[in-house]
Amino acid sequence: MDDKQQPARFEDLNDDDQKRLRLRVAHFLEAESGFRSGSRHWPQEGEPRPEYDPERTTLTERRLAKVAELKALHPDDARQLGLGQVSERTLQRWSAAWPEQGIMGLADGRLTPVLRGHRKITLQVAEAIHAVHAECLHRSRVGMKTKERMIHQFVREKFGTEAEKKIPHYTTLLKVWKEWFGPESGRQRYLRSAAAVDTGGSTVTITRPGQVVVLDTTPFPVKLRDDVFGEPITVDLTLGLDAFTHSLVAFRLTPESDSSIEVAMLLRDVMLPLPMRPDWTPDMEWHYPGVPAALVTEFAGHPVAGRPFFAPETVTSDHGSVYKNHHLVQVARTLGTVVLPARAMRAQDKAACERAFLGIQSLLLEMLLGYRGRDVADRGADPEGDAVWTLDEMEHLLATWIVRIWQNRRLDQYAPAWDPGGRHSPNTLFATAAARDGIALQIPEASLYHRLLPAHFVKIHGRRGVKIGGLWYGGDDPVLGELRLFPSPRSGRHRDKWVVHRDPRDCRQAFIELAGQWHTLSWNGLPTGEDLLAFSDARVQQVLREAARAGLTPRDDTELLPVLLDLIGARSPVDSWPSQMTKAERAERTREVARARAAERDRRAPAGLTPLPVAPRPVELVRQNQQAVDAERRRRREAAVAAPLVSPPRLGDGLREHSLFTLPDADDEAGSASQPVQEGPQ
Repeated sequence: MDDKQQPARFEDLNDDDQKRLRLRVAHFLEAESGFRSGSRHWPQEGEPRPEYDPERTTLTERRLAKVAELKALHPDDARQLGLGQVSERTLQRWSAAWPEQGIMGLADGRLTPVLRGHRKITLQVAEAIHAVHAECLHRSRVGMKTKERMIHQFVREKFGTEAEKKIPHYTTLLKVWKEWFGPESGRQRYLRSAAAVDTGGSTVTITRPGQVVVLDTTPFPVKLRDDVFGEPITVDLTLGLDAFTHSLVAFRLTPESDSSIEVAMLLRDVMLPLPMRPDWTPDMEWHYPGVPAALVTEFAGHPVAGRPFFAPETVTSDHGSVYKNHHLVQVARTLGTVVLPARAMRAQDKAACERAFLGIQSLLLEMLLGYRGRDVADRGADPEGDAVWTLDEMEHLLATWIVRIWQNRRLDQYAPAWDPGGRHSPNTLFATAAARDGIALQIPEASLYHRLLPAHFVKIHGRRGVKIGGLWYGGDDPVLGELRLFPSPRSGRHRDKWVVHRDPRDCRQAFIELAGQWHTLSWNGLPTGEDLLAFSDARVQQVLREAARAGLTPRDDTELLPVLLDLIGARSPVDSWPSQMTKAERAERTREVARARAAERDRRAPAGLTPLPVAPRPVELVRQNQQAVDAERRRRREAAVAAPLVSPPRLGDGLREHSLFTLPDADDEAGSASQPVQEGPQ
């Protein structure tokens, strides 16, 4: 190990030793040059002193004068300052070491000794420690005292009683165990899983923004109130962090749990400039050098906030199901991004993102009402009752806090390698990279939303249209008119099929691309004239199961509409009242509404994040669905007859025509008076 030894650094010394070393350097420079700073251009008051004047004394005379000065100090003071045994030979040795080693050439080597391990740990004891560690990984968790007995047993049975006598004390074994294997404070099954994974030897050197974007999801530690029923819910926070600047470039709040579509839209948010919001101050606008704010505003079409945006080159995430699926592979292929999963059971691969979660929690979330702590034992008396923040309000608060606080907060332990002692923030690091490499103003088009949706390869039915997830789309749409007659020119694995995209958060419509233009295909069961509430793919599967259980064999998707409306609260019996619904049903409905609103925002606002649409209240949900049912029934009645129905006259009009007690109008009286009266029998 001597050939791999690193030289000692000034930072290895504690504060007191650093002060003594600086004082020693000052005495040495005064003996060498006559000035304690080492240069005549920065003299202190009264310098140079007569005995150290370089114009009147030689180097040897100044060294002898310095030795005499230090010997005149009190022995205790000289020993405390580390100058008790300084001779002319010592000054000569310092002078030889100063050009090559700098300030550490004058340091006392006894302050930073080379650690050469534990001499009492013999080869037999080391083998026993490794054997016991491998054995303890497969056993249940045991204490260090039990491990010490196992080490004694191994050495005694393998090498005899003489070798057992050389085993060091328990405290030495405990110290060695922590040095070699760490504290091992995790759960036993996690330690066993981590030890079974090969850590690998390759590393990634990050040198520019967007080179590596770290994604992770964690339960949000604050209870929020939903926008539909106003009850406390649990949400997930999905975060995107740039590994070079440590900027929080995107985030998403999803009720209950997120899915791959939320991750896809999060990567889209990384590429989009963040618009300024009405209550944001001018100091939160775009202010990075190299690209004026007016130019960015012109490209984006709106004022841009001070948050970096770029096309991610590499995405690092854990092995969660939302990050390991075919849809995310399709998204990465569309964006031209490389997915680099973190090593299993190695949280340090995305330690910056994990630390960002803790930073958000300690700097912001712990001060909010509804904070529920990290553990059930640390939870307050009633965090659900304390919840006052809604999902929209928390999204706005996080966005404001990130732009105003996080992006301007000093990075201590994450300072760049080229300036570890400098004062840097995510904004200054991005500004430095922008001044060095420039900024690529690549703002994606609105069609990126459609291309990031899950793709389905389907054939076009002559009458029903295309079928996705059990529902038919575009039955009467003229876009599919000519396509029904000819198969798709696509070959290969999906021969004769068309590519149709659908947002799993809102299954009311699908999208197809023809000749570079995107067209919307509505669900065949969608009522005409009225908007039906959005429903997700999970709700579709529930509708199909309910229809199968009821023995329905629908010939058309319009026959599935009553089942769908019954499930999403179209009618208002007692069971569908919000007060009579179970907590799980309310949470499920809240998640569906929130995801549908997010899908609507992503679909109609491709330029960036905008406020979410207003969430419908429970009364509005019932009213909208009742209107949809009435419109559908009216359409069926009109389609059942050949001629259009004529509305009957009002009841008052009929009585006025046939009543004998109705007085004639003034016009009728005038007409009767102008006619001559005929005499005689009629």
